[in-house]
Amino acid sequence: MELNSIKDAFDRVTKKQKLSSSKSQEIIAQVCQEIEQAISRIQSGQESASPSDHKPILNELKAKLKGVAPLSQMEDTQKDLNISLSKYSKLLEKSFIPDISKAYRNVDFDIHSINQIIACHFYREGLFDLGDSFADECREPEAKEKKTPFLEMFHILEAIKCRKLEPALTWAMKNHDELTQTGSNIELKLHRLQFVEILQNGTRGEALKYARTFLAPFGAKHLAEVQKLMGCLLWAGRLDSSPYSELLSSVHWDKLSEELTRDFCNLLGQSYESPLSVTIAAGVQGLPTLLKLMNVMSGKKQEWQSMKQLPVPIDLDKEFQFHSIFVCPVSRDQASEENPPMLLTCGHVLCKQSIAKLSKNNSTRPFKCPYCPSEVEAGQCKQLYF
Repeated sequence: MELNSIKDAFDRVTKKQKLSSSKSQEIIAQVCQEIEQAISRIQSGQESASPSDHKPILNELKAKLKGVAPLSQMEDTQKDLNISLSKYSKLLEKSFIPDISKAYRNVDFDIHSINQIIACHFYREGLFDLGDSFADECREPEAKEKKTPFLEMFHILEAIKCRKLEPALTWAMKNHDELTQTGSNIELKLHRLQFVEILQNGTRGEALKYARTFLAPFGAKHLAEVQKLMGCLLWAGRLDSSPYSELLSSVHWDKLSEELTRDFCNLLGQSYESPLSVTIAAGVQGLPTLLKLMNVMSGKKQEWQSMKQLPVPIDLDKEFQFHSIFVCPVSRDQASEENPPMLLTCGHVLCKQSIAKLSKNNSTRPFKCPYCPSEVEAGQCKQLYF
């Protein structure tokens, strides 16, 4: 693949660079050795010797350095390195600096929805001033309505980073019924962490009082968890040397922040991941295929701009697949509202347009199923809903 070829080119440049560096060090060391030997011979001579007596030594040194030819040797290794480096830079330009505007198509977008998504993304990231400025510039004042809940979430997450659970506990208790309906147990996890903090930094009595007040209501559904926490009471103040020391791990705090964000967004009717981040990530993954397709269709720009469905599939990872997709096994077209999947009486599924072609637009004319010997009628096919 392209990444493999880039890695191979990088490895070649690295190897050439190491050889060039090693060769340069070797030549420099050799030159220094010859000079030091000449200096030593000069210094070992008689003090009364005149400068003309040193001339044979210097001539001999000059001849040796000429034989070594340091510049010539270094030029050869540097030339090999420059060739590899030049090929690598060209490969990078070809792979990572394409004209991505070629993949653009005239697709109708709901500008209002896009502005809402961008502003919401800024609020998710805690960039509230930037979100406000964007909403003002694109004249979308209603986008600011989403700022308040995310401001609360950001405040709660910042407090958790400082090991302060009061804002999170207040939010969880206020939304107790909604969280229970969604099956979330974030409230128990918050109380568990608060109990452990009190037990480690406070007294056994304070921890027991907290448990009776806030953990007891969870005993019916989470008895084993509550019993485990009660066992921690025996290790008050020294929980780090107890069998329950894993409760002090910072991993619990990291997971809590992630789970709270997920539950918070769920109650808001928002996805856990920012729609803008997901869209960009999916676009980056599909962009190479789109660029290749556009290069193939470079002479059919009008057709490229007007086509409603791409002629090749864009393979995306499972994280970008949010609903079932049906592709007709006959036409290879993806099902749509105009061309829905239809169930044949034999149990196989084809798209509506494929059935129309096979039956020649005759709802009562039998036609053979492409995948079994059965004969079916178009009028008896039923539409499927995914």
